Amino acid sequence: MATRKVIVTGGAGFIGSHICDQLIERDFAVAVIDDLSTGKRQNLPPDARFYHTDIRDQAVSEIFAEEKPEYVFHLAAQMDVRKSVADPAYDAEVNIGGTVNLLEAGRAVNLKKIIYASTGGAIYGEPKHIPASENIPVEPLCPYGISKHTVEHYLELYRKLYGMNYTVLRFPNVYGPRQDPHGEAGVVAIFARLMLSGKQPKIFGDGTKTRDYVYVEDIVEANMRALEGGDGAVLNLGWGEQVTDQQIFDGVRDAVGCSSTPEYAPKRLGEVGHIALDASLARKVLGWEPRISLHEGLRRAVQFYRRLSAGEITR
Repeated sequence: MATRKVIVTGGAGFIGSHICDQLIERDFAVAVIDDLSTGKRQNLPPDARFYHTDIRDQAVSEIFAEEKPEYVFHLAAQMDVRKSVADPAYDAEVNIGGTVNLLEAGRAVNLKKIIYASTGGAIYGEPKHIPASENIPVEPLCPYGISKHTVEHYLELYRKLYGMNYTVLRFPNVYGPRQDPHGEAGVVAIFARLMLSGKQPKIFGDGTKTRDYVYVEDIVEANMRALEGGDGAVLNLGWGEQVTDQQIFDGVRDAVGCSSTPEYAPKRLGEVGHIALDASLARKVLGWEPRISLHEGLRRAVQFYRRLSAGEITR
């Protein structure tokens, strides 16, 4: 019988649902807090208890009191760069205010550890050296990057004041099955779904913008390793390699097997031009490194969307 209790915020979302799957496989008792603003109920594993709740709500304290978790994986967030630029107050309210609400709820039940999904793509701005390591200046170009970084300071404060442990994982661009074609980070899902339906995808900019792309299975593995390792650490996750929008477009097109050409549109405000993440510290601290190549990851992702569009799978 499962004894270790975990709460996953944003567990009905893309990455969160994969983390839930892996936790249940490892015999954790999993509860999910998600307001379903971007997550989907069908993403939830059947063995997870579900609370349809916003992380800003007072109900979070009641959920923690009921569940008494040892660990929290905190993925719930306002994660749209453009929305953060348009409405920075809302971005701060969710990402900072919501997290403080969680931390207070965790403090009341003597939470052992929180594993926090931060951002490597938005936190460094336009770094002078790529791949960016954790010790370079944090110079975000959007409110989203600021709010995610601010939470890292709260985590360290709660560790010092109350002994609540944490690991911060600064995510790259994550892609794979269940990704919703929403926002810039969902470009693989967006391209795949449009190409599979015979529509023309749009590239914002001239196709030279770069990101560091890691398949979701590798990201989940880093989270699992953070259960027992990386205490008090801030860790980048990534290949350390820049991949252009055009390369992603071409890779998805090859996996789909079509002859689509992109439409080019103006670059969007607040978006970083070039980023890749140096994950050598995660390799040292967690023994983690990504394993699934971009070619294989894109093949798996397209296969998922093909089966989804054909009605062969629902999750």
